[in-house]
Amino acid sequence: MNYVNLYKEISHTSYPGRGIVIGVSEDGRCAVAAYFIMGRSSNSRNRIFVEDGEGIRTEAYDPSKLEDPSLIIYAPVRVLGNDTIVTNGDQTDTVYDGLEKGLSFEESLRSRRFEPDAPNYTPRISGVMHVENGAFTYQMSILKSDNGDPGSDNRYTFSYTTPGAGKGHFIHTYMGDGDPLPSFEGEPTPVLMEGDIDSFTNSVWEALDADNKVSLFVRFTDIATGAYETRIVNKNL
Repeated sequence: MNYVNLYKEISHTSYPGRGIVIGVSEDGRCAVAAYFIMGRSSNSRNRIFVEDGEGIRTEAYDPSKLEDPSLIIYAPVRVLGNDTIVTNGDQTDTVYDGLEKGLSFEESLRSRRFEPDAPNYTPRISGVMHVENGAFTYQMSILKSDNGDPGSDNRYTFSYTTPGAGKGHFIHTYMGDGDPLPSFEGEPTPVLMEGDIDSFTNSVWEALDADNKVSLFVRFTDIATGAYETRIVNKNL
């Protein structure tokens, strides 16, 4: 599969839902992670990203309007040593705890399933970046129902070593809008990682549907030093 323009890929999907992008910056210096959330309901749209230690968490923008916190309030990003974990749900904590106990990324997720939000059964998408001694590797995962069958799980893990400059992968929860929402299919999409942290952040944000986008997190981690820069964009702020 050819590497495609990330911004066009995002804008061509009417409702990607929640999305994770991981790869290497165009100049080859940084490991890049991005995570965005979208929403169709007022409850889903009533959120912001806030910093939480080295990671982030979701928070109700207007607590008085928060309906059901399950599945929408969680820590999408956590850091454990040289590992940065990015997921679309509370499985961030599952991966964190598993890695801390010496389990692999894949082993850590074996206790989890797709989200219990019938009839969508939203996939759980996850990623982990490992930056150490000037080297960068990453993995991505999707846990989904078998074509909408809640009794059957499909589990896929993808590993990427020595990724090239300006190259990355994009995985999201839905193939587009619908009722029920159609789950993501296939491997993570190979995408081009263009621009510095600010132009990258602005381009991803602008590519997301104006009505449905909610929040965006972007982090550039220097592969040589481990130092990082973070950008957070919230529609509600």
